[in-house]
Amino acid sequence: MEKKILVALDDSDNALRSVNYLAENFNTKSRITLLSIIQDTASLCDLNSPELTPYFKSQQSNFCLLEDKKKELITVALAKAKDILLKAGFDEKNIEIKTHMKKRGIARDIIDESQRGYDLLVMGRRGISGIREFFLGSVSHKVFTLSKDISVLIIN
Repeated sequence: MEKKILVALDDSDNALRSVNYLAENFNTKSRITLLSIIQDTASLCDLNSPELTPYFKSQQSNFCLLEDKKKELITVALAKAKDILLKAGFDEKNIEIKTHMKKRGIARDIIDESQRGYDLLVMGRRGISGIREFFLGSVSHKVFTLSKDISVLIIN
């Protein structure tokens, strides 16, 4: 039976490790969706308000360049993930790439997508720094804790 698998990705090595695991251990007949949630910070690039500090205004263009670079890194990571699956024998017609702008939060947005008829959700254990994870909690932990009615596979 053909499985429908959602793979949540960012541009981290752990995310690509989850794709490698999938490629090595799952049936190549499975339908795979590679999902990345993009932070919606582009609106800050167009922000023009008298309340903004002069420092923010002076650094605004640099910030926007960083955001463009982050989107580029995500695009490259999704292409690498697709290439890994193709080389493992997955059919291109069974691989879908989705990117969504963050709406409710990265973990909640992943969970929302997982409720659209997937059999399994796969993701890497950690894509952020240890300090940030300590204060904010990891996305994978939130997804694992909050997911209902779907199996979640966390790859270390």
